[in-house]
Amino acid sequence: MSLNNKIACPLDCYDACEAVFENGKIKGNKKHYPTNGNMCANFISCIKQEYLKTPIYNNVEITLNEALNVLVKKLKEVKPENSLFYKGSGNLGVMQSSLKSFFAKYGSILTQGSLCDGGGGKGIKATRGEVVNPPLEKLLQADVIIVWGRNFSVTSSHMYELVKNKTFITIDPIKTHIAKNSELHLALNPKTDYELALLLTRFAYMQDLEDEEFCKKFETSEEFFELAKSRPILSYEEATGVSLEDINRFFEIIENKKVALVLGLGIQKYYEGANITRCIDSFAAFLGLHNPLKHCGVWYLSNSKYGYEEQFNSSTKHQKIDVSEVDFSKYELVFIQGANPVVSAPNTKRVIEGLKSSFVVYLGININDTCEYADLIIPACSFLQKDDVRLSYGHEYKAISNKVQEPLSETISEYNLTKYLFDTFKFDGLKKEKEILDYYIKYQPKAYEFEKFEFIDDIEVEHLYEKKLKEQYYFITAKKKKNLNSSFKIDNYLYLNPQTGYKDGDIVTLSSKYGNAKFEVKTTFDVKENCVLCYAGNKNANYLTPYQSDESSHSAMYQEVLVNIELS
Repeated sequence: MSLNNKIACPLDCYDACEAVFENGKIKGNKKHYPTNGNMCANFISCIKQEYLKTPIYNNVEITLNEALNVLVKKLKEVKPENSLFYKGSGNLGVMQSSLKSFFAKYGSILTQGSLCDGGGGKGIKATRGEVVNPPLEKLLQADVIIVWGRNFSVTSSHMYELVKNKTFITIDPIKTHIAKNSELHLALNPKTDYELALLLTRFAYMQDLEDEEFCKKFETSEEFFELAKSRPILSYEEATGVSLEDINRFFEIIENKKVALVLGLGIQKYYEGANITRCIDSFAAFLGLHNPLKHCGVWYLSNSKYGYEEQFNSSTKHQKIDVSEVDFSKYELVFIQGANPVVSAPNTKRVIEGLKSSFVVYLGININDTCEYADLIIPACSFLQKDDVRLSYGHEYKAISNKVQEPLSETISEYNLTKYLFDTFKFDGLKKEKEILDYYIKYQPKAYEFEKFEFIDDIEVEHLYEKKLKEQYYFITAKKKKNLNSSFKIDNYLYLNPQTGYKDGDIVTLSSKYGNAKFEVKTTFDVKENCVLCYAGNKNANYLTPYQSDESSHSAMYQEVLVNIELS
């Protein structure tokens, strides 16, 4: 096999697959672990999608040179502080960060925080200093894998294939695919994850399953246990909706077994998401899951660049804006790279109104919903037409992506656009493309060493169940197979339990204090009777979500929402 025909899936998911390009065909790379020769549905969809081929200005096709002239003219007309750079995760290759370095140097407002994992990452960093997963081999050594708030078999299909014969316990309000394949499913009420973690801690102590060695080493476990026993056990059962019988069954399954805990994004889509995650991580530490001699660690969305030196300078002289609070109407120029905020950002109505008031430039590989509001559309090269490196946030293996096709004449790579803008504005400091690629390909960062742990000792959460009226529902969002956020086969249905009285095909209006939208109903017993479910990418879901940030990580909180339903 040629070393120059590897390609990496650019998509925003845990696995970071690598494929090979041979005789015009793409197939999974058997020599890349954990891809193991397989290709998931999303990678196949990415390969098959229609790509942008020609720039568009005011709905008229133009040449790439004309598009670049329009962009430069606009950048020179506006004050830098009246411009916004908004980057999505449509492509996670390391070279995609190049443009941010230009806009930082130019003086644009940049975003901070996350629409995805920010709260959870902040919580884990508070307990152990870094958000880094154990080596993948540790997951393979587990006898039991606890999947908490993550549809593991859907969002990490390659990793799941490696461990699918393990015993699973799933903790999730929704009966997900992995829940249906689990020995035990704890269907807790939304936003009670931290209370379940404290209840499990109580039972771990009563059954003498705490890791005394680990707890003694890091000293702060006593305060955490005092927090866990500060409420009656029955109050935890009532709040979470999880029976004490199921709690006992949980410990029967894990006793004398090597255990791993796989955390998803669902646990932290709330105002106090960082501390909720921190509480779960503290329970895991109390149980000894972080002790590599006994168990197999805790997994989240890892910092894929841990141990690497940043190759692009994105320091800015201006204040950043929280990504969940962006008001596009405040900026004369908005540059959007690989993002679809019309669907993916909180509070869709506010996003659309803001984009209508700005000059919007969109750089990406395909037309999406946001393009309707873009004045200038610049086609980026597809991942097949540029060199890149994909670092994984699910495991430690990187994937190499070589240019296997020549770019179309009217498209441009992110790095080449960055270089063009650096040269045009006579900026310095941009490293050569080959130098950056070689660094990421050749450098092997040192493995993370677990040196600290600080148990949480206090937590204050505003409970949704205390606000919830009898006629209201918890609003849940989740990932689904065959689509990725707002890409590919989008599911725009609203899912309800049949016991709510609604039927398939009903048209209903959902309303929250942030907005309202109409949905067509599908019924399923996979959804708890007190919940409604929308899958990621649903075009109407974010009319209902808040544009405020969470407590501490400048990030979105999509499930901090209660909704009413009215039959239309």
